[in-house]
Amino acid sequence: MGDKVVFFYCKNLSRHKDYNWLITDCVCYPQNPAIAEMLAQDYCWLSGEQLSDLVMAENFQWIWADLCAFDRGIALAEVLQYELPRADGYDGFWQMPLTMQHPLAEIEIVPWDSSMTLLLSRRKDIVDNFRNYYPESENLEDYIRKP
Repeated sequence: MGDKVVFFYCKNLSRHKDYNWLITDCVCYPQNPAIAEMLAQDYCWLSGEQLSDLVMAENFQWIWADLCAFDRGIALAEVLQYELPRADGYDGFWQMPLTMQHPLAEIEIVPWDSSMTLLLSRRKDIVDNFRNYYPESENLEDYIRKP
């Protein structure tokens, strides 16, 4: 699961298109130099359609990244008023209560060192759809509580 951006495998394949996406703290190695350069920047702002095109253009591994989804009515200038999210070093993924990094984001997807993918959302239906599609996925709160 850590190799792919997970929202392309959920039941509603077009749901990600309802959002604009901020991609930050990305470590990946696409062969296409234009994609590699775009994702190497401090941040990348894409529509859901553009994100689809990016992922469909090349099947590359996402080692680290933070992908935050924003309602289409929220402008990039408003998003950039807050600190850029990062994949590693954010304690809110590992402490109770769980928190998302960006206060305006509705979804946060974090490819974590190629070993797992974290999915957080302010919308329970998104998490439920993901959990139903991936029945072996674990609730992050349960994962944290394990001894």
